[in-house]
Amino acid sequence: MEEKILTLLSKEYPEIDFSASEALVDDGILDSLTITGIIAALIMEFGITIPYEEIIEENFNSVVGMARMVEKLQK
Repeated sequence: MEEKILTLLSKEYPEIDFSASEALVDDGILDSLTITGIIAALIMEFGITIPYEEIIEENFNSVVGMARMVEKLQK
């Protein structure tokens, strides 16, 4: 799952090194507009709905966090 998300995000946002940080939101690498784009990409790619309560730093600080969230929402 992590590899699929990393590939997807690397295509969408080639200027961001998603594997270099475990604090993408905390370090200011991702802004709100980028997070909105990531949410849309994850919804389209994995056919999930991301509820408002899941849009938290912990879920977007790293590819690992995003993968955990997607896996949880697919169940």
